[in-house]
Amino acid sequence: MKKLVPSLFFIVFFIIYSCNIQKKYPPLNTRTDTTAKRGDIRIMFYNCENFFDIYNDSVKLDDEFTPEGKKHWTFRRFLEKVSHISKVIVAIGGWQPPEIIGLCEIENRYVLNYLTQKGPLKKIGYKIIHYESPDRRGIDVGFLYLPNKFHPIMSKKIPVNFPPNMGKKTRDILYVKGTINNGDTLHIFVNHWPSRWGGMLETEPKRMFVAALLRKNVDSIFQTNPKAKIIIIGDLNDYPTNRSLLESLKAKGDFKNIKTNELYNLSYYLQEVKGKFSHKHQGEAGILDQIIVSGALLDTNNSVYTTKDDAHVFDAPFLREEDANYAGYKPFRTYIGYKYHGGFSDHFPVYLDLFIKKRK
Repeated sequence: MKKLVPSLFFIVFFIIYSCNIQKKYPPLNTRTDTTAKRGDIRIMFYNCENFFDIYNDSVKLDDEFTPEGKKHWTFRRFLEKVSHISKVIVAIGGWQPPEIIGLCEIENRYVLNYLTQKGPLKKIGYKIIHYESPDRRGIDVGFLYLPNKFHPIMSKKIPVNFPPNMGKKTRDILYVKGTINNGDTLHIFVNHWPSRWGGMLETEPKRMFVAALLRKNVDSIFQTNPKAKIIIIGDLNDYPTNRSLLESLKAKGDFKNIKTNELYNLSYYLQEVKGKFSHKHQGEAGILDQIIVSGALLDTNNSVYTTKDDAHVFDAPFLREEDANYAGYKPFRTYIGYKYHGGFSDHFPVYLDLFIKKRK
C-alpha cells in the first residue's frame, strides 16, 4: 500500500493544480498533452532562472538574491519559486512524475533539499545528486531521480578549467552513470555552459572549449563501449546550429545513416523542423536547452530506445505570456531586470521519453 502513496498523491496534486492554473493563467490557444505517448522513462531538463536561497554567502556573488538585496528575494518569493518548479515537474510528468530531472541555475544543495523534501514534491521520493560548482555567482547544476526507476552506479563533476586568457571559472558538468529496471545502463551529462553575456561571438570560445571537453568525455565512453546509451541535457547557451554543437561537440542534426557511436541533437529537429524554441530574447527565439543522444538510443530494435519525435519543448500556456514587443509569446519569467514579475522562468523546460521493450 505504501508504494501507491506517491502515485495517488501525484494524481490528486495534478488534478487540483490543473484546475487552478486554468483560473490564474488563461490559455493562449495552445494545449500541451504530456500523457498522449508517455514513455517508460521520462527525462526532463529545466533552467529554473535563479533558484537561490535567501541567505547571503560570503564567498559568492549572491547578494542581490537576499531580502535586503536589489531583487528583494524574500522567503515568500522563495516559496513561490519552489511551488512553481514543483508545478512544472507535475505537469511534465503527466499522471506520474518524471523519472529523471536535470536542473540548472540552482544555488546549492539547500534549495534542492527544500524542493524535494519540504515542498509539494515531498511525498514523491526524489533523490538528489549535486556537487558545488566554482561559478562566481554560486549557481550549480543538479540531478533528481526516482530510486525505484533509476539506480546510480557512479557520479562525478567534470571541472571546466579554462586557459588563463578565458577568464573566470564556470559551472562544472555533472556526469551520472546508472541503470534502469531492465538492466540497461544510461550515461547522463547535465550541463550549463557559459552565457552569451558580453556578446555571442566574444563568448563563443568559452562554449567551444566546454563542448570539446564534453566530447572528450563522451569519446572515452565510446572507446569502452561503442554502443553506449548517452544522454546530454542542459542549457548550452548556443543553438543547435552553432559551431560549439556542430563542430566541437559534433552533435549531428542529420538523422540519416545513424551510427551507434555518434551524437544526434534531437533539439536540432525540434528547432529547425518543428519550429520550437525554449528561450526568447529581444525577439530572437531558439532552443538553448537541448537534448542530445547517442545513436544507440535511436535504434528501435534495442531494449531501450527513443526517436526524434519523443523529444519535446514544454511550452504549456501557464508557462507563457504574450510578447508585447515582438510577435507571438515568450516565457513567463520570474524577474524582468530588478522587477519581480512573478512567473516561472525565462526558459521553457524540455523533456525526452525513453521506451523499454518488454522481454518475450
